[in-house]
Amino acid sequence: MADQQNQASRQDLLDSSHWRPLWRMLGEMDQDIATLYRQAGLPGLRPRFVGPLIQLSRHESMTIQELATAVEVTHSAMSQTAAAMRTAGFVESAEGGDGRTRRIRLSDRGREILPLLEAEWRATEATVRELEEEIPYALSRAVEDVNAALATRSFRQRLDDNLAKALDGRLR
Repeated sequence: MADQQNQASRQDLLDSSHWRPLWRMLGEMDQDIATLYRQAGLPGLRPRFVGPLIQLSRHESMTIQELATAVEVTHSAMSQTAAAMRTAGFVESAEGGDGRTRRIRLSDRGREILPLLEAEWRATEATVRELEEEIPYALSRAVEDVNAALATRSFRQRLDDNLAKALDGRLR
């Protein structure tokens, strides 16, 4: 009986989540973009590759750190993304660097798909603008407002405070 109650309580946590609908919506949008790539004959292309590939197209070559900074992700995340892009054949090693840093550049395949990537980026931006016209509160405005609130007290600070409350049994 107690096990069933704990299981029900865990399910209630998931069912009443404020985070999961946002996470799921963004995941579904990414999946729609990934489906577009598969239908275009690019099964190895992932939505997270597009920003870095477009950024690389504006430079002869870049280091992982330069690319990470340009697209606003961590070095570790970009290193993993670059490895996956290399495996998929969209980037290759480039000459240069001082031995401690490796440079990458677009491969022929990466350059070949750029027109589609740039068109998809524009189409995605237009789709988001279209959605914003249909809803009473623009997504971009919601992001700005959340970022403003987080500037006064970070997500991590809020998370730490609420974790302490949850562990003390003060959050249900």
